[in-house]
Order: sequence, then structure tokens, then C-alpha cells
Amino acid sequence: MTLEQRRAWIRLVVAVIAYGGYAAVVTVRADGGPLTETPYGAALLWSVGGAIAASILAEIALGGRDRGIDVRDREIGRAGEQAGMSFVVIGAVAGMLMAVAGWDRFWIANVIYLCFVLSAVLGGVTKVVLYRTGMPW
Repeated sequence: MTLEQRRAWIRLVVAVIAYGGYAAVVTVRADGGPLTETPYGAALLWSVGGAIAASILAEIALGGRDRGIDVRDREIGRAGEQAGMSFVVIGAVAGMLMAVAGWDRFWIANVIYLCFVLSAVLGGVTKVVLYRTGMPW
């Protein structure tokens, strides 16, 4: 397994775990009450920051020695980033429309965060699949 393939797996797993943890914390804090009145800001920031730190630490710990990035790695990386970018755009547009419509900040922030996570998941899955099956030329 190449370094880039390990990175794809790490980022995919960390994104899912971090978002799951965030969703659990917010749900527990709501305690049956309305989600819009639940304090979520600190949990969201800790989740994002923790995911970044966990990814870096896991990549260092599991990185090992590698032969370097070749053309195949670059092509797979590009394909994964392009696939995932769709959710970044969807999140930005959804957040903008929700703000214009006057939705609560809770929903806007959470839709944007969810789309970032979906972007990471789709990009990661795309990379993992392409590493397993190869690039369709």
C-alpha cells in the first residue's frame, strides 16, 4: 500500500469518526430539546480541529517509508479531489440559500459541516476504489 493510499484511508476513517462524535455530542447536549437551542459551536470546532490533528498524527504514525508520489498517485489524487469537491460546492450553495431564507445558524453551520464530511468521504472512497481497481483510461 502506497503512502497516498494510506492517507486516503486515514482521512476517510477520521472524517467519519469525527463527524459521528460531533453528532453524538450535539444529540446528547440537546437532551430531547430543540437542536437550534443546543450549544454546538465548540463541539464543531473541536471536531474539525481534532480530525485535522488525528489525521496528521495517524499519517506520521502509519506513514513509514514510501517510494514517493508517481503519476498514478497524482491522477488518483486529482480524481478523488474532483469527486469530493462537488459536496463543497453543494454545501456552499446550500448555506448561502439557507442564509438568504433566514434559517437558523445551527442548520447553516451543520449543513456546511456535513457537506465537508461528505466531500472527504466521497473523495476518500473514490481514491480507495481507484487504488483497488485502477484508473479508467
